[in-house]
Amino acid sequence: MVSGHLFHSRKNSWPPEEYVGRTALQLLDLDGGSPPEQAWRRRLNSHANLLKEFSVTFMEAMKMMTLGMRLWSYVREEASHGRKAPIDPFTRERCKPSASQGVPLGGMGSGSISRGFRGEFKNWHIIPGLCENSPVMENQFSIFVSRDSGNKKYSSVLAPGHHEGLKKSSDSGISSWDWNLSGQHSTYHALFPRAWTIYDGEPDPDLKISCRQISPFIPHDYKDSSLPASVFVYTLVNTGRDRAKVSLLMTWANSIGGFSHHSGGHFNEPFIGDDGVSGVLLHHKTAKDNPPVTFSIAACETQNVSVTVLPVFGLSGENHASAKEMWDTMSKDGHFNRENFNAGCSMPSSSGETLCAAVSASTWVEPHGRCTVAFALAWSSPKVKFQKGCTYNRRYTEFYGTSERSSSIHLVHDALTKYRLWEEEIEKWQDPILKDEKLPEWYKFTLFNELYFLVAGGTVWTDGQPPAFSESSPAYQHKHSKKGTKSESVKDNHVKPAAEQVSDGDDLPNGEERSVSMYTAVHGSQMPEQTSGLRLQEPIPYLLSKDGPENVGKFLYLEGVEYIMWNTYDVHFYASFALLDLFPKIELSIQRDFADAVLYEDRRRVKFLADGTSGIRKVKGVQRLCCHR
Repeated sequence: MVSGHLFHSRKNSWPPEEYVGRTALQLLDLDGGSPPEQAWRRRLNSHANLLKEFSVTFMEAMKMMTLGMRLWSYVREEASHGRKAPIDPFTRERCKPSASQGVPLGGMGSGSISRGFRGEFKNWHIIPGLCENSPVMENQFSIFVSRDSGNKKYSSVLAPGHHEGLKKSSDSGISSWDWNLSGQHSTYHALFPRAWTIYDGEPDPDLKISCRQISPFIPHDYKDSSLPASVFVYTLVNTGRDRAKVSLLMTWANSIGGFSHHSGGHFNEPFIGDDGVSGVLLHHKTAKDNPPVTFSIAACETQNVSVTVLPVFGLSGENHASAKEMWDTMSKDGHFNRENFNAGCSMPSSSGETLCAAVSASTWVEPHGRCTVAFALAWSSPKVKFQKGCTYNRRYTEFYGTSERSSSIHLVHDALTKYRLWEEEIEKWQDPILKDEKLPEWYKFTLFNELYFLVAGGTVWTDGQPPAFSESSPAYQHKHSKKGTKSESVKDNHVKPAAEQVSDGDDLPNGEERSVSMYTAVHGSQMPEQTSGLRLQEPIPYLLSKDGPENVGKFLYLEGVEYIMWNTYDVHFYASFALLDLFPKIELSIQRDFADAVLYEDRRRVKFLADGTSGIRKVKGVQRLCCHR
């Protein structure tokens, strides 16, 4: 219990008036454009320090040498099977973590993308267990402003230009864009699951801009909280004497982080949806037989807002319009050709080629007037595949189906038409705490912002149904090798269990039934004993969820993004209060899984990395503290 007298100060630690002028706060205080009183705040020109890495002494290294040798051997063995070891301290990350984080995008368990406080899209958790930390710099919001007098024009990417990878010399790539924002008068305000970026006279001194980022993290809502979508609502206030034409631009690369955009086989497609929602689909072909991903970037056309698109542009300009040509078109016209909606699917990209897309929303803002423009981003990868071949459907497929294309279109549509309802529910949840005078101010926004791990903690939320196995998985090969017949693909079909439930009324109260393991469904009732350590990989028992409204699927989250350990019970003990309070059905599902797992036994002998001894993998009546998939 946090007392009102513990480290309590009535003075706000980060009062908004010290970051944003009072005039701007008053002008933007409409339709949620003004940031809240309690929030974590930073100026966009703040220096993001690299986090300091720890080091070990010589004596510590000597003591851990034998452990290091065992771990090195294990990492190499996993690599020989084409897998990444759960703990791999020997591989250096391409992008070092820094203190430039912000509120992540999307709901829970459908893959997440984080956004730093300076506007960069980074920390890509689309594929389970893999995180690409480096930002994709093509993913930006930009603005173009011209006025009736014709004397003033402004254009800039809405992010500071001092990023790694941006060249000084002019070329046809994104370094040719106008990176004119200094960030001195622009601020970031985080109160999970929303964030506000305020541009107080940047780049146009007579234009106040607020970008409100909204994600569907809604307590006790087990549908919308699973959606991989976010909305960016721009509030524009013209304080000048002349009418201003404002064009906002959203650009996006066909990439899931890292160098994935260079693999080839990706293509883009424009679309026009219902209720004025239109944009571009970016179909991404993932590597290593992982499920594909379709991104959707869109804006909502209204009586005052016109939406146009450029389905494809590149960095070199060889096969498509270059990034420079795209920027020059926006600087000159403030929009794209409406005929681009009829372009159809682009040609698949070649290896090493980067495909990007752009959506423009243009409007006129009268003197001392205001306007609202809404963009949305969705990413749909309905199937989630783990390293050992098991494939599951994500939770949101219960409501949007398993088609990447169709679900992506419907996700951005629902995001743009429902975000006001999301905000109402978020405010109902947060207001009692934010307005509680007994709580310290620092505690209020920290309490909400620390919930980021339920979105950005590598979370996976499935529909609760049994997995399907790919042909290359050991589980699939083991099953079909016994039959002596040619196996058929089951990639897109759930494995049918031999029996869904086993009556065990004598052992369980009230004649309840307990789930059988997926191991029994696939391999029969006998658990083979293996004495060769981890060489033969078998599927972990899968506990079937009951049908009905109480079935909210299966939920996993990582102990840490640095190593792949799902739902470790000791860490869950400390972190579970958030789920218990906000999503109790998920917490109950996790506890039931652990309780059921106590009844199973896996007598394969494995080598323990900690001390090098061997033992039984899972003893009946004992619960291992971590679950590896």
